[in-house]
Amino acid sequence: MAFFAVVCAGLLAVQPITARAQVADRVNHISADLGAAPITTGQPVNMVLHFVPDAGWHGYWSNPGDAGYGMQLKWTLPPGWTAGQAEYPVPQQLVIGGLMNHVYEGPYAVLIDLIPPPGAPAVNAPVKLEAQWLACTDTICVPEQQSFALTLPGQSAASRDYAKWRAAIPAPLDRAGTFAVAGKTLRVALPLPAALDLPDPHVFIDQRDLVAYAGSQTFRRQGDMLVAEIPLADTVVATDAVSGILSLGDGNGVRFTGAKGTVPAGGDLVGKSGAGANTGPLWLLLLAALAGGLILNVMPCVFPILSLKALSLARAGESDAQARADGLAYTAGVLLATLALGALLLALRAAGESVGWAFQLQEPGVVVALLVLACAITANFAGLFELPSLSFSRGGEQAGAFATGLLAAFVATPCTGPFMAAAMGAALLLPAAEAMLLFAALGLGLALPFLLLGFIPPLRRLLPRPGKWMETFRRVMAVPMGLTALALAWLGWRLGGAWFAVGSIALAVVAVALLIAVLRQRQSGKRYAYLLLLAVIVPVTAGAQLLPRLYNDAPAGAEQGIIPAQPFTQAALQSARAQGKPVFVWFTADWCLTCKVNERVAIERESTRDAFVKAGVVPLVGDWTRRDPAITQFLTAHGAAGVPLYLWYAPGKDAEVLPQVLTPDMLATLAGSAQPSAQSPASASPSPAPAQE
Repeated sequence: MAFFAVVCAGLLAVQPITARAQVADRVNHISADLGAAPITTGQPVNMVLHFVPDAGWHGYWSNPGDAGYGMQLKWTLPPGWTAGQAEYPVPQQLVIGGLMNHVYEGPYAVLIDLIPPPGAPAVNAPVKLEAQWLACTDTICVPEQQSFALTLPGQSAASRDYAKWRAAIPAPLDRAGTFAVAGKTLRVALPLPAALDLPDPHVFIDQRDLVAYAGSQTFRRQGDMLVAEIPLADTVVATDAVSGILSLGDGNGVRFTGAKGTVPAGGDLVGKSGAGANTGPLWLLLLAALAGGLILNVMPCVFPILSLKALSLARAGESDAQARADGLAYTAGVLLATLALGALLLALRAAGESVGWAFQLQEPGVVVALLVLACAITANFAGLFELPSLSFSRGGEQAGAFATGLLAAFVATPCTGPFMAAAMGAALLLPAAEAMLLFAALGLGLALPFLLLGFIPPLRRLLPRPGKWMETFRRVMAVPMGLTALALAWLGWRLGGAWFAVGSIALAVVAVALLIAVLRQRQSGKRYAYLLLLAVIVPVTAGAQLLPRLYNDAPAGAEQGIIPAQPFTQAALQSARAQGKPVFVWFTADWCLTCKVNERVAIERESTRDAFVKAGVVPLVGDWTRRDPAITQFLTAHGAAGVPLYLWYAPGKDAEVLPQVLTPDMLATLAGSAQPSAQSPASASPSPAPAQE
């Protein structure tokens, strides 16, 4: 809140003129007392500036956060004397309207060392101080000041409690830490004993405007090293060093400094982001993962691979043994894919990568591979060639079912559905073994309908009997698979630009055409058919080398819809909430069909737009098509492992997580029931309060 800080600075600048006239009329809302600790000859004089806020009022740390203003001290000392840096106790977090403030809501003291010149007596030395600070409630801020004059030793009530206030100052770590910037995240490594308990750690950074104060912080431990991951501010301030206070979560803390260096990757999550997080009972999460996987079978993001499953389901009526074998093979393929994706996701996050569920479709190389595969399956369904694993011949049925399960899980899991979101979000916080159980439950839910058909004959008897219609059905299913290929080509354009998409399509077409030629040569019995495999391998390899040259790092331009949404950032969200208006935030991706269906059905509607305009709703959209560490961290902080995620912020209230399947009138109804507040507490102008007797 740069404007807020400027206003405060201006008011503090003129305060020396106005405050003196008001001191006799009113009392500060934060009373202050200055005293000195017992003096030791030859040592700095320890001064104690003690503050006591009135009920409902608070003061600020040296870096106040998104709003507020730090204290200013002006000393008048004997010749040769100097004042050291002010030492603050561990501050508290206060979030109002999405803005993070670093405050003190109860009595606290700031310690300052006064350093006399060598040989100068500290006794009978006159000391004066002009102190200015900001006192705030949740609705109003008042600049205050007070003048102090004393002659050392200058004993006061604050002096008598010096030991208490000194104990509240966080002790410095015995050695410096290191920091590094990874994407949009500040990673800080601090030497901290492994035995030290961290119930709820939080890092307060000294440097202004370096980090997103309200952003979610993640902590990992590797033995005696603690690694904190903090979202950077949208406009990053360059720095060669970081410093601040690590709050341990129990009122205590340590002061640290860090220089640029290597920050270790991986480690065990600790604090609220670790195994102690309130994720709920494991058995309930397993049921949610099972139900989420089951519902994925009817979610829009799974529809492109329903053609593969339909062919397998139709084939299940041949015999009991064949049906059971196909069901087990399909289930094995699904479980292998979900467990492999889950293990890779956990490994990447342990290595410090900001990734979430469906990270595979954020990689252009994976999209190209899926495009080639989709083109090959489309050609197979159209009857251009036969593969044992995808044909209706007597051989290769289990291989086909297994491959179908692999592909089904790989393509079906990017979007999250009901029940699944909570389970996958918890999987990112739980220990690895429990997280893998959740991934297995998800896969079992996805495979469960086909598995039941394989082992329950009455269910199979409900299916049509196999016959010539299956060949016609297979060719019809070439249409949705072809549409899937087109969707993947479009996704390639969104990820890497037009030339990248064109190159990907060309590679897929050439690879499939040469594969058809090879297989036809093989079926005709010609011996040199295997040599033609080189005709597939060579262009695919060459294309894989060429495609990165066509890749455009700049994402495709955002598609402006009916709702005039701003791009999501922490600063944009904080600014919108500070205006006292309702805020709707949605997170989407071009590869998430559920997201696109919701946007068409409920978001990008004229009725929704009109309701938003009438209620003054501020819409923000977070595009997760490409990997974005800031969005990943925000999703994780809200218990979501992937998209879609829909958040509704009523004025002055915390986020309400909306269902992942939106109804057409849901947003318009929410907007109609929300009224903008006249003024947000966090953005209240720091104008003086009325005089109090």
